[in-house]
Amino acid sequence: MGQLRERMIRDMTIRGLAEKTQQAYVLAVLGLARHYNRSPDRLTDEQVQDYLLHLIRDKNRTWSTCNVKVCGLRFFFHVTLRRDRARFQVPAPKQPQKLPEILSRQEVARLFETTPEIRNRALLMSAYGAGLRVRELVSLQASHVDSDRMSIHIHQGKGSKDRYVPLSPLLLHTLRDYWKQFRPPAPWLFVGTVNPDNSMPVATAQRVYYVAKRRAGITKAGGIHALRHGFATHQLERGTDLYTIQRWLGHRSIQSTMRYLHLAHSTALSSSSSSELLDFSDDT
Repeated sequence: MGQLRERMIRDMTIRGLAEKTQQAYVLAVLGLARHYNRSPDRLTDEQVQDYLLHLIRDKNRTWSTCNVKVCGLRFFFHVTLRRDRARFQVPAPKQPQKLPEILSRQEVARLFETTPEIRNRALLMSAYGAGLRVRELVSLQASHVDSDRMSIHIHQGKGSKDRYVPLSPLLLHTLRDYWKQFRPPAPWLFVGTVNPDNSMPVATAQRVYYVAKRRAGITKAGGIHALRHGFATHQLERGTDLYTIQRWLGHRSIQSTMRYLHLAHSTALSSSSSSELLDFSDDT
């Protein structure tokens, strides 16, 4: 699918899709073509649906994997090939309604307290304190931290969008301590140990979280993204409105933020040792 691939990549580039998204979409179409050993532009919508059924039923692919495939195939057929969306349908599997396990404020505080390495503690506190996705976390640069406005500038987050998130005094203090001790090479705030000239790999950030979670005796499921869930839920519990949380999280739709209504406790929260972590400035 040489020419088709070039057309698809051109269409995705024009629409500003991220490089990793482009790679995933191209692989989705290649998988379809290899399954039938035919050029994908010669396939019918029924064949595409049979292929998706094969992935779900025979290959036991997860919902998230199948959803990426669906998005890639929809782009190829509806955008690149300009097939009519009503007549050439690419259905998506229904997303399982599973709610993440939310860390309590006490567990978050214990996570930080049992992480003695200043770099790792600063990393985890940034993930929680700013509600960051892991790729946003490892892409942070020192210049993104604005102590005058008490905010962090997230450059080109998910969907290639910039946003500002609040910077708590405690997080700023921790980042300054970390910076004084480590002085990571410009421009990155967090770098890897194998190649300190590059930003920290996502796998390293995940590993830091799992080690910290084990030390803290936390058994709840989930990776470092649990800190982002905790940030959103705890903000909602302390009375921050949904639209502000949506802006901080960088959600395109308020529906994505509203899921935290199912996770937050409606009762008023009493003060705890972790209250300072939630002392964000509402005017950023």
